[in-house]
Amino acid sequence: MLRSRLIGTGACLPKRVVSNDELALTVDTSDAWIVERTGIRQRHIAAAGELTSDLAAAAARAALASAGVAAEALDLIVVATSTPDHTFPACATAVQRKLGAVRAAAFDVQAVCSGFIYALAVTDGFLVTGRAKTALVIGAETFSRLLDWQDRSTCVLFGDGAGAVVLRAESATGTPFDRGILATHLGSDGRHYDDLHVDGGPSSTGTTGHLRMNGREVFRHAVQTLCAASLRVLEEAGFGADDVDWLVPHQANRRILDAVAKRLGIPGERVVMTVDRHANTSAASIPLALADAAAAGRFQPGQLLLLNAMGGGFTWGAALVRW
Repeated sequence: MLRSRLIGTGACLPKRVVSNDELALTVDTSDAWIVERTGIRQRHIAAAGELTSDLAAAAARAALASAGVAAEALDLIVVATSTPDHTFPACATAVQRKLGAVRAAAFDVQAVCSGFIYALAVTDGFLVTGRAKTALVIGAETFSRLLDWQDRSTCVLFGDGAGAVVLRAESATGTPFDRGILATHLGSDGRHYDDLHVDGGPSSTGTTGHLRMNGREVFRHAVQTLCAASLRVLEEAGFGADDVDWLVPHQANRRILDAVAKRLGIPGERVVMTVDRHANTSAASIPLALADAAAAGRFQPGQLLLLNAMGGGFTWGAALVRW
């Protein structure tokens, strides 16, 4: 059988860093208020004219270099984003053009903060069935373009950035000890559509709109659904939470991350945490966290990584990956 092996990671963060203290100059908040409620200390904000595809392409180049793969060898490019350069064409086609990946099929996946898990699951389907051999999966966002900078309940939470991984289909034994993606699970509940949404769009207002969130409802469902999705992929692969070497969650809020880790019984020292430096970068947060931890040498070959995310929709998902 075939498994989707993760063979390279890359990241790109805009140069501009905005601290909590800087935000407090323009909105009624403070560093202490933000840190206590979210764990966020700073975020990166894209410059004027800096596009989502620019960040995505830079992260992709880093991932390709890490994997030792040429762009021309790619069969597939999937970009998870809620903030594409344009309504269409897909952001992935802009990335394809910038990389010169002439052989690759390219398309976007939109599941907000769960987007990277969705993109990973979709790409895994292509690789394990032999329809593609080498693929690039990117999470990239310029969420700062969707924020109401006078709404302190949302503008302090988000940042911009991009992370990428290279996947390659490789022969495997079919046991849970293969390296690569072992299991994925996706879910959604459209009844919560209005609890985390953007109040604009091409067919409704004809405008981009701003992000709106029912924070209490999001928190309540996040902990529950992230744990349920995580336990499902662990059970499918024949593992328990004790077997997990690293939890790599969507970096939404320190309180959510802590609550999920505690409920799963995963110690804090085995949770990859970047929310303090990156804030919530939506679909980019998990690949950014993967790239950050990989660059620091925290992951060792054969270790078991549990990835999970929840986003607007509501959507959610989890993936179990052997490094």
